Amino acid sequence: MSWLDLVLMTEVFVTLFVIMDPVGTIPIFLALTGGRSAASMRRAAWQAVAVSFGVIVAFAFFGQQILAYLNISLPALQMAGGLLLLLIALELLTGKEESFSAGANANANVALVPLGTPMMAGPGAIVATMVFSDRVGGLDTFAGVAMGVVLVHVALWLSMRFSVPILRVIRESGVLLVSRIAGLLLSAIAVQLMADAVRAFLAGEG
Repeated sequence: MSWLDLVLMTEVFVTLFVIMDPVGTIPIFLALTGGRSAASMRRAAWQAVAVSFGVIVAFAFFGQQILAYLNISLPALQMAGGLLLLLIALELLTGKEESFSAGANANANVALVPLGTPMMAGPGAIVATMVFSDRVGGLDTFAGVAMGVVLVHVALWLSMRFSVPILRVIRESGVLLVSRIAGLLLSAIAVQLMADAVRAFLAGEG
């Protein structure tokens, strides 16, 4: 198809799929929404995907301008995302994840932070999208990048949407185990983000 760069679309999809990790999102999604109804979990899933998609699209079009206007470097963004994820990971590891479910606006809060951002639309995904956006030079490349971003968000939504049946199988004790595993994984991701940011600062990229 002349209007669609299939090679670029595949590259965008695979890169973002690896970074955003739809499969790895499942235990964290279950940990943060385990005490809710199925309808509430489904709502949180599409809200989180919508937030992630909005953030990714915004940075694809205006990323360089936003960071330049605010005088923020990419390593600084990475460090901030890592610190936020580390705080959430500690909540999960210490059994305080119920704090995410507190309040009348719990669904929106969980969908916005940490699911939508920085878990899915984190520094890695943002930077990758900005790099791919620089390669847009016509309708075919624009369509390739756009389709890749859309497809990875469809994969993210499907992974969370079908985690609801998983919850019915593992029940409350399983959710507790999943919460601890999710906390461990999330803390590792957070430490890696911060380590990469420190290396970039030391290399003079900050």
